[in-house]
Amino acid sequence: MNKLFAAVLLATTVMTGAALAQDIVVGVSWNNFQEERWKTDEAAIKTALEAAGAKYISADAQSSASKQLTDIESLISQGADALIVLAQDSDAIGPAVAAAVAEGIKVVGYDRLIENPDAFYLTFDNKEVGRMQAQGVFAVKPEGNYVFIKGNSADPNADFLFAGQMEVLKAAIDSGAIKNVGEAYTDNWNPEVAQANMEQFLTANNNDVDAVVASNDGTAGGAIAALAAQGLAGSVPVSGQDGDHAALNRIALGTQTVSVWKDARELGKKAAEIAVELAKGTALDAVTGGTKFSDGPKHVEMNAVLLAPIPITKDNLNVVIDAGWVSKDVVCQGVAAGSVAACN
Repeated sequence: MNKLFAAVLLATTVMTGAALAQDIVVGVSWNNFQEERWKTDEAAIKTALEAAGAKYISADAQSSASKQLTDIESLISQGADALIVLAQDSDAIGPAVAAAVAEGIKVVGYDRLIENPDAFYLTFDNKEVGRMQAQGVFAVKPEGNYVFIKGNSADPNADFLFAGQMEVLKAAIDSGAIKNVGEAYTDNWNPEVAQANMEQFLTANNNDVDAVVASNDGTAGGAIAALAAQGLAGSVPVSGQDGDHAALNRIALGTQTVSVWKDARELGKKAAEIAVELAKGTALDAVTGGTKFSDGPKHVEMNAVLLAPIPITKDNLNVVIDAGWVSKDVVCQGVAAGSVAACN
């Protein structure tokens, strides 16, 4: 009788757990789908939520901070138990996050910092990304005129990246070996804005630019387009990040030096897992793999998971190919036979 009772109790517990998982709704607020990588992130989130038996709902703010506020209200009204938020403007999003928290809805700040101790922060180590970008360019050009194509000013990541870049380059700048001849933020990380800024820097310096530290692959592409128009593409090292397919091809072709790869599949999967964990009642400071983070502008202590990035250069393009991130055909399109090991 006791064994029968135990079996019934176990079955009931398992069924209840499954039902609870199926009842969980995770809302994702995307700032936009302008960049290639967000679709990869979304696919990873959906797959992980499906595996957990949770429901996915989403909204696209289309680069509008005000629309994102409305989007989050809508996700809440649709019954979201947890929110994953890729912020368009990390300060402007504050009231929506506060409203969600007030209703007991868990919030994961996705890839971009939302400096609120009641939100969980998930990203790659962005200062380390910046360090890797600068190291990749510095290894090729340890002196000369440098241009810095920064990210969106409303995105804290832009400043984290720049801070990491400066950790690597400050000594050379202070010694005069490197001269900063151009530095600008890029609205919405828009490649066309990056290209226009790069064109202005080239004009201002009579094309005397020796290196470009661009903060992502989109802005790198814009900078390289400006360099190409002046016959400089391939002779000036350029950094980026995200492992965009076009950027990986540029690395194989020799027009981009490094792209710091942040496996969006890993980030999306982790976001879904954390959202479900929090929705089930796990405390912020008890999330699996969590750590403390307080490097934001206001130095608010938050619970976070920081994933490790990988710099990709011509010498290790096989890493992204072997990982199934991109096909060899895409990476090696137009590459001269025998010029890149990964393309042989």
